Amino acid sequence: MTVTGPDFLALQVRDLEKAATFYEEVVGLSRAPFSPPHAVVFDTQPTFAVRDPSPGVDLEAGPLGLGVALWLHDPDAVALHETVAAAGATIVQAPFDGPFGTTFVFQDLDGYLVTVHDRATRD
Repeated sequence: MTVTGPDFLALQVRDLEKAATFYEEVVGLSRAPFSPPHAVVFDTQPTFAVRDPSPGVDLEAGPLGLGVALWLHDPDAVALHETVAAAGATIVQAPFDGPFGTTFVFQDLDGYLVTVHDRATRD
Protein backbone atom coordinates (compact mmCIF):
# COMPACT_ATOMS: atom_id res chain seq x y z
CA MET A 1 0.00 0.00 0.00
CA THR A 2 1.37 3.42 -0.97
CA VAL A 3 -0.06 6.73 0.14
CA THR A 4 0.65 9.35 -2.53
CA GLY A 5 -0.34 12.44 -0.55
CA PRO A 6 -3.38 14.68 -0.14
CA ASP A 7 -6.10 13.96 -2.67
CA PHE A 8 -9.24 15.69 -1.36
CA LEU A 9 -9.41 18.62 1.05
CA ALA A 10 -12.66 19.96 2.49
CA LEU A 11 -13.65 22.62 4.98
CA GLN A 12 -16.73 22.06 7.12
CA VAL A 13 -18.73 25.29 7.05
CA ARG A 14 -21.72 26.89 8.76
CA ASP A 15 -23.52 28.00 5.58
CA LEU A 16 -22.71 25.85 2.55
CA GLU A 17 -24.05 28.19 -0.13
CA LYS A 18 -22.46 31.32 1.36
CA ALA A 19 -19.09 29.57 1.66
CA ALA A 20 -19.33 28.13 -1.87
CA THR A 21 -20.23 31.52 -3.30
CA PHE A 22 -17.29 33.15 -1.45
CA TYR A 23 -14.79 30.62 -2.81
CA GLU A 24 -16.30 30.87 -6.30
CA GLU A 25 -16.96 34.60 -6.68
CA VAL A 26 -14.30 36.13 -4.42
CA VAL A 27 -11.44 33.62 -4.46
CA GLY A 28 -12.10 32.64 -8.09
CA LEU A 29 -12.43 28.85 -7.91
CA SER A 30 -14.64 27.05 -10.44
CA ARG A 31 -17.24 24.56 -9.29
CA ALA A 32 -16.70 21.01 -10.48
CA PRO A 33 -19.43 19.55 -12.71
CA PHE A 34 -20.58 17.22 -9.92
CA SER A 35 -20.79 17.58 -6.15
CA PRO A 36 -22.15 15.05 -3.67
CA PRO A 37 -25.09 16.01 -1.48
CA HIS A 38 -24.23 18.46 1.29
CA ALA A 39 -21.01 19.65 -0.39
CA VAL A 40 -19.74 21.88 -3.17
CA VAL A 41 -16.65 20.57 -4.94
CA PHE A 42 -14.29 22.81 -6.90
CA ASP A 43 -12.28 21.94 -10.00
CA THR A 44 -8.84 21.99 -8.35
CA GLN A 45 -5.86 19.67 -7.89
CA PRO A 46 -5.97 18.21 -5.32
CA THR A 47 -9.73 18.43 -5.07
CA PHE A 48 -11.01 21.11 -2.70
CA ALA A 49 -14.55 21.39 -1.34
CA VAL A 50 -16.71 23.06 1.26
CA ARG A 51 -19.23 20.88 3.02
CA ASP A 52 -21.85 20.74 5.71
CA PRO A 53 -20.44 19.59 9.06
CA SER A 54 -20.20 15.86 9.70
CA PRO A 55 -22.60 14.47 12.31
CA GLY A 56 -21.34 15.33 15.77
CA VAL A 57 -19.14 18.23 14.60
CA ASP A 58 -19.90 21.45 16.46
CA LEU A 59 -18.36 24.34 14.54
CA GLU A 60 -19.08 26.63 17.49
CA ALA A 61 -16.97 24.56 19.91
CA GLY A 62 -13.70 26.35 19.21
CA PRO A 63 -11.52 28.06 16.64
CA LEU A 64 -11.90 26.44 13.23
CA GLY A 65 -8.81 25.00 11.62
CA LEU A 66 -6.57 25.49 14.63
CA GLY A 67 -3.28 23.88 13.67
CA VAL A 68 -4.21 23.32 10.02
CA ALA A 69 -2.47 25.30 7.28
CA LEU A 70 -4.42 25.57 4.01
CA TRP A 71 -2.48 27.09 1.12
CA LEU A 72 -3.89 28.01 -2.28
CA HIS A 73 -1.84 28.89 -5.36
CA ASP A 74 -2.72 31.87 -7.55
CA PRO A 75 -0.19 33.14 -10.11
CA ASP A 76 -1.53 36.66 -9.43
CA ALA A 77 -1.70 36.64 -5.63
CA VAL A 78 -1.56 40.45 -5.52
CA ALA A 79 -4.77 40.78 -7.56
CA LEU A 80 -6.49 38.12 -5.46
CA HIS A 81 -5.43 39.97 -2.30
CA GLU A 82 -7.12 43.13 -3.62
CA THR A 83 -10.28 41.17 -4.52
CA VAL A 84 -10.50 39.40 -1.16
CA ALA A 85 -9.86 42.62 0.76
CA ALA A 86 -12.46 44.52 -1.31
CA ALA A 87 -15.00 41.77 -0.50
CA GLY A 88 -14.50 42.54 3.19
CA ALA A 89 -12.53 39.46 4.20
CA THR A 90 -10.11 39.99 7.07
CA ILE A 91 -6.52 40.14 5.85
CA VAL A 92 -4.47 38.47 8.56
CA GLN A 93 -1.12 39.05 6.87
CA ALA A 94 -0.60 41.55 4.06
CA PRO A 95 1.30 40.45 0.95
CA PHE A 96 4.98 39.79 1.57
CA ASP A 97 7.81 38.27 -0.44
CA GLY A 98 8.61 34.78 0.85
CA PRO A 99 10.04 31.44 -0.29
CA PHE A 100 6.80 30.70 -2.19
CA GLY A 101 6.70 34.12 -3.87
CA THR A 102 4.23 36.83 -3.00
CA THR A 103 2.18 35.45 -0.12
CA PHE A 104 -0.73 36.70 1.99
CA VAL A 105 -3.17 35.26 4.53
CA PHE A 106 -6.91 35.92 4.81
CA GLN A 107 -9.70 34.67 7.04
CA ASP A 108 -12.71 33.17 5.27
CA LEU A 109 -16.37 33.50 6.29
CA ASP A 110 -16.08 30.67 8.85
CA GLY A 111 -12.82 31.86 10.37
CA TYR A 112 -10.45 29.50 8.56
CA LEU A 113 -7.07 31.03 7.77
CA VAL A 114 -6.11 30.60 4.11
CA THR A 115 -2.66 31.40 2.75
CA VAL A 116 -2.28 32.33 -0.92
CA HIS A 117 1.05 32.30 -2.76
CA ASP A 118 2.06 32.92 -6.37
CA ARG A 119 5.02 30.58 -6.89
CA ALA A 120 3.91 27.11 -8.01
CA THR A 121 5.26 24.21 -5.94
CA ARG A 122 4.77 21.72 -8.81
CA ASP A 123 5.32 21.78 -12.55
